[in-house]
Amino acid sequence: MTAQILDKLGRPIRDLRISVTDRCNFRCDYCMPKEIFGDDYVFLPKNELLAFEEIVRVTRIYAQLGVKKVRITGGEPLLRRDLDQLIAQINEIEGIEDIGLTTNGLLLTKHGPKLYDAGLRRINVSLDAIDDALFQSINNRNIKASTILEQIDNAVQMGFEVKVNVVVQKGMNDDQIVPMLEYFKDKDVTIRFIEFMDVGNDNGWDFSKVVTKDEMLNIIQQAFEIEPVPPRYYGEVAKYYRHVGAKSKFGLITSVSESFCSTCTRARLSSDGKFYGCLFSAVDGFDVRALLRSSASDEEVKETLKGLWHIRDDRYSDERTEQTVANRRKKKINMNYIGG
Repeated sequence: MTAQILDKLGRPIRDLRISVTDRCNFRCDYCMPKEIFGDDYVFLPKNELLAFEEIVRVTRIYAQLGVKKVRITGGEPLLRRDLDQLIAQINEIEGIEDIGLTTNGLLLTKHGPKLYDAGLRRINVSLDAIDDALFQSINNRNIKASTILEQIDNAVQMGFEVKVNVVVQKGMNDDQIVPMLEYFKDKDVTIRFIEFMDVGNDNGWDFSKVVTKDEMLNIIQQAFEIEPVPPRYYGEVAKYYRHVGAKSKFGLITSVSESFCSTCTRARLSSDGKFYGCLFSAVDGFDVRALLRSSASDEEVKETLKGLWHIRDDRYSDERTEQTVANRRKKKINMNYIGG
């Protein structure tokens, strides 16, 4: 096992996020707006996606460099055929201690049993409103919130640990914070509210749409009695709170108002096999797919991946200003390629 490797800012590598597809069955405005990702949009052909064998190989090598946790993302990862087979293979890699999946939840009941049998235990479900009409307007696919809530209940019954992720935008769904907390307050589900971020190029982001952690806390404290929960590990992105007198907790993810770049331990592989050191990276990531499909040995791949981490100095959220956002507009990797 290789000794701990650090990037330029002294951050160890611990997490690997893998986008297995750029396709999605939703068209949420902040990720894949329907005006751009229309019915005639051309997604990546199969041969440009990393094959399962390639994903397993690179994950095994990353585990030797210190990765402990893997998260499968998309697009919508449940659209990738036979995903349970990939989960099963990653679950056998020495050093990988945790596998998670981020999904919109629509296909959980269909695919959940196979994923559970393959060793998956943790799922994050994106759900930006609990009101049916509002949620339908957000996903632009006429899918009701009640449909996703049913999928979540089924996943919990299957044995999954489920977290719900809510991207909060001012004037759009900030009125959903209290009703969503009320709904999940006595359920075995953790809900996390995420400050609206400028991921990708097409979501129309600006500072005026951000509901900060402090603003969210103010809304929540007017409706509930809450208390903070100490962080569980280095690099935990959410600041957690619990309802007084209850076991259920909720989190606030503050990548705009209180960035967590200084403790970021995540490497990312896009759906077309490129390495990125940051969710807000520019489009020219390192082509790991080409390296894997060359005659490079595992040792040569490992040295390349180690070098990529050594030179990593990404800290976009620390540096985010009106000017940096303007400078990087149309230059960042889109969210459906890199996941959340």
